[in-house]
This record gives sequence, C-alpha cells and structure tokens, in this order.
Amino acid sequence: MTSLQHVNPRVSGIRVSAHSTLQSLAAHITQQIMTGAQKPFKEVLDVSSGDPHKTGMKPISFVRQLMKDNSLPLDVRLRAQRLLEICDGQSVGAYSATSGLLHVRQSIAEFVMRRDDGVPSYAEDIFISSGSQRALMVVIKLLDKGGETQTGVLTPVPSPHHLPIILDETGVTPAPYQLIEDHGWAVHPEELHRALTAARRRCEPRAVYISNPGNPTGHVQDRKSIEEVIRFAAAERLLLLVDEVQQDSVHGHSREFISYKKVLFEMGKQYSDTVELVSFHSLSNACMGECGQRAGYMEVVNMDPEVMLFADTVLCADISTPVIGQLALDLMVGPPKPGDPSWDTHTQEILLIRTTLSQNAQRAQQFFNSLPGMSCQSVMGGIYLYPRLHLPSEITEQAKVLEVEADVLYSRRLLEEEGVLIGAGGTTDSYHLRFCILVPPHTLEEVLARISSFHLRLWADIRTLTEV
Repeated sequence: MTSLQHVNPRVSGIRVSAHSTLQSLAAHITQQIMTGAQKPFKEVLDVSSGDPHKTGMKPISFVRQLMKDNSLPLDVRLRAQRLLEICDGQSVGAYSATSGLLHVRQSIAEFVMRRDDGVPSYAEDIFISSGSQRALMVVIKLLDKGGETQTGVLTPVPSPHHLPIILDETGVTPAPYQLIEDHGWAVHPEELHRALTAARRRCEPRAVYISNPGNPTGHVQDRKSIEEVIRFAAAERLLLLVDEVQQDSVHGHSREFISYKKVLFEMGKQYSDTVELVSFHSLSNACMGECGQRAGYMEVVNMDPEVMLFADTVLCADISTPVIGQLALDLMVGPPKPGDPSWDTHTQEILLIRTTLSQNAQRAQQFFNSLPGMSCQSVMGGIYLYPRLHLPSEITEQAKVLEVEADVLYSRRLLEEEGVLIGAGGTTDSYHLRFCILVPPHTLEEVLARISSFHLRLWADIRTLTEV
C-alpha cells in the first residue's frame, strides 16, 4: 500500500487543496532522504510554484545589496539612506501605517503613471499588503454582505491555485467561467455572460476575477479583449478584480502587457468614472521573485469613499506588511536609472531572467508536445505552462478507486518515483499540470529528463497491460 492511499483531500471538513497535499508529500519525501532513505533521486525538484529563488534563480543584486553592510555602489547607499529616513525612528523595526508607508505608496503611484503613459494614480488609492493574496482576501470580505443570499465572484477555470481557497475561507461562492483552451486560454465574453446567468440562480455575483497574464495559463489579453471585459463589468455592475502580478513577464511575439486601468481610462468617462476596479501586483513577480518578502499592493479605482474608509480603519490590520517588504516594493517600482552605478548590472540581470523565461517556455512547450498523451498551448507571458494530459482509462479508473483526480494521481506518482513536484488540477472536465518555467536552465533540463523517464515508463506499462 502506497502513501497515495492515505491522502484525504478533506480533513475534518477543512478544505485541503491538491497543491497543499502534494507539497506535504514532497516535504515528507525530502525528510526521508535527509534521514538516509534510498530513493532513485537525490533531491525533490519543485516546479509547481513560482518561487524562483528556491529553485536557484539568482536574486536581483540591487535589492539584496541594501541588506548588506559592506562596500556598496553610491546609488545603493543613497537609496538605503533615503529609505531609512522615511521609517519612523529611521528604523525598519518601527511600525508603519496599516495601509503602508506613504513614501512607498507614492512611489507605487508614480510607477503606475509611468507604466500607463500618464494615467493619474494617487497614493491614497494604494493599499500595501502582505502579499497580493491577502489584499484580495480583504476585498472579497468587503464584498460579502451577509444574509441569506450568498455573494458570488466570477472566477476563471483554470484559476490560480490559491483562489478557490480564499473564496472558501471567506464564504463567497465561486461562479466559474471557462477559459477557452483551443484559443490559447482566452477570455470570451459569451462565456462570461453564460456563467453570470448560471450563477444568479444560486448566488448574487458582485465581482469578476481576471488574471492577466494568466495564471497558470500564460495567456496575455490584448486591448480588444480587455475592453470586452470592461464593457461586461460595466453593463452588469460588477467589480473588476484584476491580478496583474506577472505583468513583467510577457515574452510572446507581438504581444505586450497593457493594464486594465490604462484601457479603462482610454475608453472615456462613461467607463473611467463608473467602473469599479481593483488591481493587484506583488514582489512575487517574475523578475524580482522576492516571494519570501511577502509584500504586494492593490490600487482601487472608483471605490466608494466610505468603503475605502472601512477598509483602511477596520480591515487593513489584515494586510499590514513588514517594513522590509515595503522597502523592497519601493525598489521594484523605482529601479536604478540610466547613469546610476547599479544600472548596468541591474539591466543585465533583468534581461537574463526574461531571456531564461522565454527560452524555457519554448523548450518546455516543445518537450510536452513531443510526449505521447500530452499537449501544450503556446504561452505569451507569466511563469507557468499548463500542459494537458490525455490519460488512458487505466489511469482514470485507478484514480476513481483512490478517490483522487487523475492528474493529481499522475503528479503524486511522478513525485514518488522521480522526485519532481509539479502542480495538478484546476479544471473539471480535463486533466492538466501546472509547470513553473522560471527555473535555471540546467534545473529545467533535469526536470524534463525525470518527467520523460516517468511518463514513457508509465505509457509502456499501460501498453503492456492492454496487450495481455
């Protein structure tokens, strides 16, 4: 009997995601290796989550130098001095305002204006949070009116693995809309309308959640698609919740990142004065990759002042952020400028990360499309591939017996036999894997070799069974 038969997706009524279960199994296998257990691999390689530093990607020097007491470039020393001066007591150990340091919020607003070609942005509309997920949770809590009718949020399928858990924790009903795989996981207005009509039979939908670039699909919306979503939200009086965390990782040909806010304001006052929008960004993006700093922000547009006051005075304790993370945000939105001593190094490091991401995406996509029983859409941005598994009945029947999804079973067996942790699940009528491509190239090659060994062995075993 293997450990697969001991994993229950629900424990005492508490929802446990497939991702959390796989992570626990990976930690258990790692502990076994550390205590001398013999495995056919020396370590578990995690390509399930977007934590690049954990996989060996080198951190950006400009960020880390501020944390060291040695000989530093002049622009680094000056930035460190300025950032300490904005902290109470000139110490990162002092509390900050619950919405974040005003200086950092102003820096974020200036970054947004540069990004969006001058579209106004204001520090008072910026809320710094301990990660974008915590900010999202606060907004969803604000949406929930209580009472007998449940609040609903339109959510994409597939979606980020944390989204269902946040909705579950806040008691808000997910109203799923299907992204169109054959069109590169695009958002279609017809599907949004279908999902909204279906949701109104069981809840009161009050928001629509969008991930752009898509997590985990890698789709990047063009201007026309963004306009269609904005018109839909305006017509149905829905709040737009837009996850734009991977905005720095667009690598598809002839595609660029365009923010929802920029498009909204270019559509005229009919929309820019009325549509409520909350956008999210984070240090956990592709280039910075400072996941452990746990800092992000949300910018609100057209939110009722009383609601903003309520968020600031009552709920902001929920997203109070460590000062070090806030200062790292300041570095993210205000990197070195041309002529600064750190400019060349910083530019080269960013270019290396983006080149690695683009090359890894092409390499991994070709690999998955070369395997029997797999297919993978091209990606335009983001840090994930989302290959599809076309599993034979032998696997799906075994999964039913074990009461797990077939793609989760595949991932567990891959983890146990080859030491590769890959994400799974996220759709209801097909099987997919969530594969993080922001890893060093040598790590990617090792992971692909292990997947190939496992996958081809599995297919050979199935052929043998069907021939008997």
